[in-house]
Amino acid sequence: MVSVQFAGTTQKCTACEKTAHLVDRLTADNRIFHKACFRCHHCKGTLKLGNYNSFDGMLYCRHHYDQLFKRTGNLEKSFEGVSKIVKTEKTLESRVSGLFGGTRERCTGCAKTVYPIEKVTVNQAAYHKSCFKCSYGGCTISLSNYIAHEGVLFCKHHHMQLIMAKGNLSQLESEAIKESAGVAPTFVAEIIEFEAEAELEPSPQC
Repeated sequence: MVSVQFAGTTQKCTACEKTAHLVDRLTADNRIFHKACFRCHHCKGTLKLGNYNSFDGMLYCRHHYDQLFKRTGNLEKSFEGVSKIVKTEKTLESRVSGLFGGTRERCTGCAKTVYPIEKVTVNQAAYHKSCFKCSYGGCTISLSNYIAHEGVLFCKHHHMQLIMAKGNLSQLESEAIKESAGVAPTFVAEIIEFEAEAELEPSPQC
């Protein structure tokens, strides 16, 4: 009678190999565990029958099972797979960077990052399309209707007015592209002086 009452009490816990009594045990994957021994192999967090995964005899919480197996395609019973995860992420980052080659290029107008899809290049100087404007009237300009003078961009209309009114600006061919190395202080001073003397007519594009 006694042997019947305590039947099964000699069963061992798979984790600690100690006797697992009926009141303190659970069965998972046809194996016996103490409730306290039913833990994630990596983080040692206590598991429940509804939130664990098993691989090659090892128990994992769902978080670490997903991280180790689903993301790497390989489960090595420990976080030896972490290096593979990091390597995969770096490889992906490198591929994305390659797709957007030159994305760290800076706009000459605002000095912010300019991406290829929104970039205008003039004599190896990059601009946002929205920053590619006449420096006097703020007119939107294009590669076919701009004039550059000492690194300063103008629409043809205002550039011609400045030449006719001021008389000392060097004439540029409409197709010429000068080196964009910033705004020359002396030239800016001339423009400010000229603005104080006379108001330019607005460009048809302004």
